Amino acid sequence: MNGAQTGHGSEAEPVLISLTAPARRSLVRGLVCDTGSGARAGVPRLSADRPDAEIADFLAGIVHTDTGFVARTDSGERALAIVAATVAALCGEDIRLALARPDIAFLTALKPPAVEALRGVLLAIETEAAEAAEAVIGALTVLDVG
Repeated sequence: MNGAQTGHGSEAEPVLISLTAPARRSLVRGLVCDTGSGARAGVPRLSADRPDAEIADFLAGIVHTDTGFVARTDSGERALAIVAATVAALCGEDIRLALARPDIAFLTALKPPAVEALRGVLLAIETEAAEAAEAVIGALTVLDVG
């Protein structure tokens, strides 16, 4: 017997199922939104224009909560840095280094569970104006592989 048992004492037939890889959620698609619309009230907001040391301290703590956070910036470069730093915080890597030099190759190679973890913590990047939003989205498109 192959280890499978049925209630009737006969040998069970194998059941064939199709296994497919889950669709990869985009690292950044839908992440940028207008200020005030990123998440419900009470979710922590982080100004991405704060000093790196303060952002690193914030991220080191927020990744261990279940609230997530919303970043606010009108800078595409700073938005990219926040994504990289959040991933670094989740991975236990150097957050300040990720803020200063985001590793695009590492970020685009993230596996689906890591992408889900990021999107569970970084809920949105809010920005003020359409022009600023376009700059932020333009900077993040280097990460949009999924």
